[in-house]
Amino acid sequence: MIDDHLLRDLTPQVLGVLVRRGADFAAAEDAVQDALAEAVRRWDGEAPDEPKAWLVTGAWRKFLDARRSASARVMREVAAHREPAPGPAEQADDTLLLLSRCCHPALSPASAIALTLRAVGGLTTAQIARAFLVPESTMAQRISRAKRTLAGERFERLGDARTVLRVLYLMFDQGFADDRTGGDLSAEAIRLTRQLVASVPRDPEAAGLLALMLLHHARRPARRDDSGRVVPLAEQDRSLWDEAMIAEGVDLLQHALAMDRVGEYQAQAAIAALHDDAASAETTDWPQILEWYDELARLTPDSPVVALNRAVAVGHVDGPLAGLRLVEALDPGLPRRDAVAAYLHERAGNRAEAARLYKAAAQATVIEAEHTHLLQQAARLNRDR
Repeated sequence: MIDDHLLRDLTPQVLGVLVRRGADFAAAEDAVQDALAEAVRRWDGEAPDEPKAWLVTGAWRKFLDARRSASARVMREVAAHREPAPGPAEQADDTLLLLSRCCHPALSPASAIALTLRAVGGLTTAQIARAFLVPESTMAQRISRAKRTLAGERFERLGDARTVLRVLYLMFDQGFADDRTGGDLSAEAIRLTRQLVASVPRDPEAAGLLALMLLHHARRPARRDDSGRVVPLAEQDRSLWDEAMIAEGVDLLQHALAMDRVGEYQAQAAIAALHDDAASAETTDWPQILEWYDELARLTPDSPVVALNRAVAVGHVDGPLAGLRLVEALDPGLPRRDAVAAYLHERAGNRAEAARLYKAAAQATVIEAEHTHLLQQAARLNRDR
């Protein structure tokens, strides 16, 4: 049986090769999809010795065939690109190059992020729509418009660096939120961010983003119990956390902060580092975490997610009722708002209201593990009343 993970890993690399050779994005993506379909038919359940070489050669041939059938003029233009002889694939990893090129200046940041999550991250349109909090049909139209915008573009200009960081962050976050099926996506985001940091060593936000990823990813072994149940941060067995990964994240963060150009990813990493540094939930340095949330709110004043998370910190420092006042001022439709309100109500002793809100939050989430966890929280409070 063909390894689906192998095909998913190779797809952006092969797509990157075609784009680097001069193929426009939409045509390259079509050619790669055709080559993947042929691979499923012809590999007979087992990949060849050089699967990337096979896919690159097959996709390039299909791209040439499609262009030749369009017109004789296009055929002459593409014929200038000599088709490579059969043999080992190019060893350069074009995935990061593809990501940067897809963050093209001709695209809005939102469209660039959506397109690159699809091409590089391998996310479905539905997964990307959930990340953007929009209907799937809206996201499908956005991706289609982005492809049309890039039609004919030769990707000669690098994409915006901030957009590239945002794409990598969303890619990691998607995998981290649904870690049973998205763990590989988180690992790929970390791998790409390592490449980015190596290529721009003086960019503190790139280093801050990698630190943030590592400090969260280090907790992954403790995020579920033996039955698969989600374990909240406060209840996790901290001895299972990856200490080496935490140390690497802290070192990266200190290096980034020393450049004295604090950005949102560095601030988020600082908050994660304070959580990781605490020996227990009870010893968490919430006043310092709140200070970093204040800084993060200054850096991202229009972010409702930051405002929601800051309300939790306020609830620990100034009391749950103070945190609830902040939550009540936010949009009722904001994802996780009910879950945060439930947590703060429980801390305030309002168990019935907390149970109601946990149940409402469960009904709003599309992540199965989170849905189950929130229902269990509601059931626990109803049982203990």
